[in-house]
Amino acid sequence: MAEVLDLEHPVLSDPGKQTAEAFGVLAGGRRTAARWTFYIGADGRILYIDKAVIADGHGEDVPARLEALGILRAR
Repeated sequence: MAEVLDLEHPVLSDPGKQTAEAFGVLAGGRRTAARWTFYIGADGRILYIDKAVIADGHGEDVPARLEALGILRAR
C-alpha cells in the first residue's frame, strides 16, 4: 500500500480485522473498525493515536504528524 501511494512510511491494511480487534477499535460489537490512525515507533511503542481521522485530507495529515513526532524529516 505504501508503494502504491508513494509514501515513505509503512502502512497496515487489516482486511481480517485481527489488528483492529487487538487495538480495541472494534469495541461494542462493531462490524467495522473505528477510523483511527496509530503512530508506532521503531521500538513498537505507540507514540500517538489520532481518533479524529477525516478521510478527506488525512493523506496530508499523516506526514505532518510523523514530522511532529520526529519520525519523518521535513521535506
